[in-house]
Amino acid sequence: MDFSKLKELTKKLRYKKQESTNQYVRWHHIKQFDLYIIKKFLGTYIFSILLLLAIVVMFDINEKLDAVLTAPWQETVFDYFMNFLPYFANQFSPLFTFISVIFFTSKLADNSEIIAMLSSGISYKRLMVPYMVSAAIIAAFSFMLSAYIIPPANIKRINYTNKWVKNKSVEYGSNIQLQVSPGVIAYLSRYDNRTKTGYRFSLEKFNNKTLKSRLTAQSIKYDTLNRWVLQDYAIRNFENLRETITYGQKKDTILNMEPKDFLISKNDQEVLTLPQLKTYIDRQKSRGVANIKNFEIELHKRYAMTAAAFILTIIGLTLSSKKVKGGMGVNIGIGLVLSFTYILFTTITSTFAISGYTSPMIAMWIPNIIYSFIAIYLYRKAAM
Repeated sequence: MDFSKLKELTKKLRYKKQESTNQYVRWHHIKQFDLYIIKKFLGTYIFSILLLLAIVVMFDINEKLDAVLTAPWQETVFDYFMNFLPYFANQFSPLFTFISVIFFTSKLADNSEIIAMLSSGISYKRLMVPYMVSAAIIAAFSFMLSAYIIPPANIKRINYTNKWVKNKSVEYGSNIQLQVSPGVIAYLSRYDNRTKTGYRFSLEKFNNKTLKSRLTAQSIKYDTLNRWVLQDYAIRNFENLRETITYGQKKDTILNMEPKDFLISKNDQEVLTLPQLKTYIDRQKSRGVANIKNFEIELHKRYAMTAAAFILTIIGLTLSSKKVKGGMGVNIGIGLVLSFTYILFTTITSTFAISGYTSPMIAMWIPNIIYSFIAIYLYRKAAM
């Protein structure tokens, strides 16, 4: 037997076993590193939300003290605050994300932990992986809340504020005109939502821009889903040069419209889930309804706020990953200025969309585009 070959083979096996062990240790350390960052990120995010929500509750109670003292406590707690707090937290989720990244990363840098991570061979690009994973978790959770969970909860919140704080619902409408279906135009001189009754109603049907029939009624009352009751009506049918008229006292009819299609309140867009919002916008556009800017802004805002979690996470990491002379207080100050500037910028661009200077989609994505360039610049500078 060739003992030299056996010895060499044994040595190779030991080397492979040692290499395998080293790879396992490195993978274990990397996994622990990722979990450490993710736990710090999400833990600080949740803590900052709870802390700020406690402050918000105190200010909100003070602002709505009359309503809180007047309304039943069950409605105040379960209908308002249990629905207001998730709504508020989700609205300012990018702010909470940014502050969380700034706070805990500055603390890591102040304790020289970031330096130790980079010195151990972890690249700046690899350092960002657990940050991006955490941002993805926050973004996905925030999107699910804004798209499907919070809108139904907003119904109770808005009903409470309309009932006990200030009624912002629209109960009246005048000179209402909309396209019920292609070639069918409805008109209401006035509509009272409290009695569900409209006055001086007309319904005109066209074929190739030619008037084919015209229904008029002194009043029309909304009954149930798309069901309307006509009072004192007349139907005129036009065929070539002939006209036939039919009169009646009462008539039940189905019309493809509801009061919510033309009585649009300030916060109606907040009670629609994402599929409902898309359907509503498409239907209103086909009817020629003009005042749906807030609905389009809300639609694009839900997507833009999701992307903001990633952008602000990158900015927060690059700003706070290095030690500064003033300590982490300087980083937190810079972070607060940038985050509030982002929110202010979003508010300003939304007014541009409402005024018609730009489309709602562009208005909602302008802050993300600008802050994306800032994120790229800061990342390149920090990774050098």
